Amino acid sequence: MLFSELGLSPEILRAIEEQGYTEPTPIQAKAIPLVLSGRDLLAAAQTGTGKTAAFMLPILERLKKFANTSVSPAMHPVRALVLSPTRELADQIGVNVKTYTKYLPLRATTVFGGMNMDPQTAELRRGMEIVIATPGRLLDHIQQKTIQLNKVEVLVLDEADRMLDMGFIQDIRKIMSMLPKERQTLLFSATFATEIKRLAADFMKDPQTVEVARQNATNEQVEQLVYSVDAGRKRHLLSHLIKTRDMSQVIVFCKTKISADQLARDLKRDGLVAEAIHGDKAQASRLEILSSFKEGSLRVLVATDVAARGLDITELPFVVNYELPNSPEDYVHRIGRTGRAGASGIAISLMSPAETRQHEAIEKLTRQTLTPQVVEGFQPGAAAPRDEAAPRRESSRSEGGRDYGREGGREGRSSPVRSTPRESQRDPMSLPASALMVGKSGEGLKTINPTAGSRRSRKAQREVPALLLPPRYKVEVNR
Repeated sequence: MLFSELGLSPEILRAIEEQGYTEPTPIQAKAIPLVLSGRDLLAAAQTGTGKTAAFMLPILERLKKFANTSVSPAMHPVRALVLSPTRELADQIGVNVKTYTKYLPLRATTVFGGMNMDPQTAELRRGMEIVIATPGRLLDHIQQKTIQLNKVEVLVLDEADRMLDMGFIQDIRKIMSMLPKERQTLLFSATFATEIKRLAADFMKDPQTVEVARQNATNEQVEQLVYSVDAGRKRHLLSHLIKTRDMSQVIVFCKTKISADQLARDLKRDGLVAEAIHGDKAQASRLEILSSFKEGSLRVLVATDVAARGLDITELPFVVNYELPNSPEDYVHRIGRTGRAGASGIAISLMSPAETRQHEAIEKLTRQTLTPQVVEGFQPGAAAPRDEAAPRRESSRSEGGRDYGREGGREGRSSPVRSTPRESQRDPMSLPASALMVGKSGEGLKTINPTAGSRRSRKAQREVPALLLPPRYKVEVNR
């Protein structure tokens, strides 16, 4: 089947053909005719199946009759509303809409949190037929009365399961209750969970259900590798692989925002250009990081699953699962970032002994055997080399960019006098005068026993930390 057989107008066909697309994907072939018929749609489709075009192309066909070049905002009311779980996905949908409307005078904009509302308000006041938004920021605009939704004809809930996972269910219900009852509703989700079905029952009219073959049979263009390694040495193996395999561009997936931030810091200490991206980052910072990564100036992008939604990096060569996801579906989503548009890619998973269960779940879902391998020098259970520093924790103290080692002080193992961290924090100049004796001509500083004959043992006497004394002094310990 060809796009030209789906009933789309020449303006839309011309725009998509310029992108090199002539044949629809399975979800597009099934969904486009149903959306054009005006029916509500409940579609099961995962990321990477072409679902954005599956709902956006027929929406544009429906809105084509409203296309005009008038400068009056009244001539451009919001007629299509797309709700997205993340800023990145909303932005990616917006980019696609601009591509598809190249030859149609329809206006579209995106609104999401983390950005100043004023520019978004200015855009909305110009009049926009299509608005792509995250639920929270859309409610902000509704409350500020900077957007009117009384003319909305089509509502799209994209990645509805993700929005529910992120706690947007009440926001979604509130928004849907504000829309005209006579509208078309399109819901796209990777799964039909109970809450999804309940939402459909409450707000959709006799929806048609469309399911395409699940993309659990991962892309054949992606080579999948699993390396067994102790959890404490994952960071070192990752740095080793990035450097030895000459990974010029790689996305590394972590399960939490905290671990993503920590890993990015550790990779920087290893001499790699790395940044973390997740929901707590300011939007301006996120966009700057993504821009640097796409341009190639940023080598390693450490991301959480939610933050990576909607990322579309052309010809991304490597993806690394630093931590195996709890959901095997997320594994499929992760490695789907590479091997796109016919290009080849490599997906590497670092598996610790505690992640066996996740590994087995991935094999079961994808119906593949992913045999763990071992990288020489990183065998599980093997002792780490002495020069392999442990990853620094966020609470580690540092001075001038230099970190303290495990011994608690900068003097290291070869220091003539070893002190405990608590002692090293004490200012020797604050010690009682009776505890110090300065030799003639400043020849040195000796400790004396101010409590000789007392019950205190010799071991309990305090030694003066050498590094905390002025350079001209040296320490001699009485034995």
